[in-house]
Amino acid sequence: MNFSLICLFQISITVLFCIMAAIFDVKDGIIPNWLTRFLLIFGFISNLILSLFSSNIKYILASIISVVITYFITYMVWQLNIWGGGDVKLFTGISSVIPFGTNVDFLDIFPQLSIYPFSFSVVLNSILVSFPFLIIFVTYLIFKNNIFKENKDFLFNLLNINSVKYLIESTLNKMIPVEDICEGAIVNEYYFNNEHICHLINEIGGNLKVYKNEHDSYYKYYFKSQSAGGITEKEMYLLKIMNAQGFISDEISVKISFPFAPAILFGLMVAVIYGDIIMLFTKNIFLVV
Repeated sequence: MNFSLICLFQISITVLFCIMAAIFDVKDGIIPNWLTRFLLIFGFISNLILSLFSSNIKYILASIISVVITYFITYMVWQLNIWGGGDVKLFTGISSVIPFGTNVDFLDIFPQLSIYPFSFSVVLNSILVSFPFLIIFVTYLIFKNNIFKENKDFLFNLLNINSVKYLIESTLNKMIPVEDICEGAIVNEYYFNNEHICHLINEIGGNLKVYKNEHDSYYKYYFKSQSAGGITEKEMYLLKIMNAQGFISDEISVKISFPFAPAILFGLMVAVIYGDIIMLFTKNIFLVV
């Protein structure tokens, strides 16, 4: 049985779905659940087939273990607002398909392996390669919003802490009509006094959370998204209903989420062809020393 050919097929399917995820993330700002679910199922099935034909349980076992570890780690990072829930699912899907380091001999693909699961190499590579994408993304938003044109002194005070705060607030946040809000949107602080809103949001128990406002005596409460996962479908409809009933205003502030799926795609490609960037860097340091 040609395991290299099967490995190449797994890599090809994974790259294809990561390309699709990147397109959806850039275009719509969300990675569809059906895409990550298919990748997860494909990973389990393909590695189960490998285990059956090789009479070796290591393939499906490694796939399951890799999924559990990857999901746990990336979910914890999601709680820190580093990336969205769709990114967690995409990383998990990748881990189910390629739990080991890649090895395709007839294409001379022998990347530098790491001491941790392959998916961790993808995660670390994605974080490292995301910085150029982030710089390009923020630069695009700056010129799109005419930050320099409206604030001429801002260009000469980029190192000032107030300028940095203004840059973040003006480029990474925007006001949108409540009727246009979508699932996954990251809602900024919305201040209010109506206690009925507190009960409505707390009953759902989703990503929105109500806080007491201790900084302003005019408003008693405010709600906002707890993490980068954004609002759920139920919370989306709740906000629209509360707007229609006059509980909240017609516009709401949301964060402009950074599309991380392209970075995941490039992180995957680097991991497949070259291996783990950190391991490569470490190896080169030891060679120099």
